[in-house]
Amino acid sequence: MSTDTLTIDGEVASPAIFGRVALNDLPADARIEDVSQVEANRSGKAVTLAGLLDRAEPTNEATHVTLHSDDGFSASLLITDVRDRGIVLFEQADGEPLDSRFGGPFRFLIPNAAECKTAELDACANVKHLVRIELTVGVGRDTRRD
Repeated sequence: MSTDTLTIDGEVASPAIFGRVALNDLPADARIEDVSQVEANRSGKAVTLAGLLDRAEPTNEATHVTLHSDDGFSASLLITDVRDRGIVLFEQADGEPLDSRFGGPFRFLIPNAAECKTAELDACANVKHLVRIELTVGVGRDTRRD
């Protein structure tokens, strides 16, 4: 998998691969032009997880979103818990790709997440260097639990 693209696959009707240009081309209701509006200490552009899932069309059987980083880290979360909260950052405020120092080129973020290991939707589920979003039936690979 290329780290310049984000793959959405698994229990979906339409597997998809997105680059930065494709994310910028998503409809306005799927884009967040200024991330600081939803997470005060962040800047740049993002897309909503709901907007990405709408394009991939999860099957009725899909229950979890499993987020995979390029270094083997993964987190598996209930779709119902994260669909409307999760965002994927992909561009800095200056229009450049999200720098790897900030978890780029793609970073999954749950705005206002709980501290790590204090809740299911905690800051440990904020996956840096995201390369793949896999929809699964049941809990997928989750290295937070290993």
